[in-house]
Amino acid sequence: MNEKKISFIMCVNNENYVEEQSHYLKKITVPPQYQIEIIEIRDAISMTAGYNEGMNASNAKYKVYMHQDAFIVNPNFIQDILNIFSDKSIGMIGMVGSPKLPENSIMWNGPRVGKLYYNSIYEAGESVIGEFEGEYEEVEAIDGFMMITQYDIKWREDLFKNWDFYDISQSQEFIKAGYKVVVPNQKNPWCIHDDGFFNLKNYYENRKIFQREYKSNIIID
Repeated sequence: MNEKKISFIMCVNNENYVEEQSHYLKKITVPPQYQIEIIEIRDAISMTAGYNEGMNASNAKYKVYMHQDAFIVNPNFIQDILNIFSDKSIGMIGMVGSPKLPENSIMWNGPRVGKLYYNSIYEAGESVIGEFEGEYEEVEAIDGFMMITQYDIKWREDLFKNWDFYDISQSQEFIKAGYKVVVPNQKNPWCIHDDGFFNLKNYYENRKIFQREYKSNIIID
């Protein structure tokens, strides 16, 4: 394990995003003695399978799992995450999260915290989803457009074989392992999410899988 290395891992199917990612990643300040790598997973059959492939291909202690359409605009991103990870009880960081996951496990049905710049087919702007005091807020789940870890825990490709609920599942896996999952207190958003539109084709089926695995005491509707 290389404790001075940060790996940026993404599943890609659009070369225009790959080119744009290069532009943003070159602007990030890399602290002295640290190095970065970029791992692009092509032809992944699911997000969990792609992220497991990327995780297994890297010896970096710190891994940034990100959507191909999420772009980091905070030049001090690496130092900021290192500062948070100096607390070894923190396992994973996200930009947006749910302090208390709603009973139906749909994050946007309940209060969330975090910030981001967004660009959708309808509008673009800055989203202040929920503010708080302190360096970070502990949450039960984070949004998957950016998930940063300092420990390796296998992604549940045995359960989630599409592109939904991998993020909430992984949040629960870290919490089960005894680690905190947090959202940093961002003065300005650390990234842009050019998310276009939502494809919910398999979303609700994956929600049922999540409920059965992690919320067995809840009646599944």
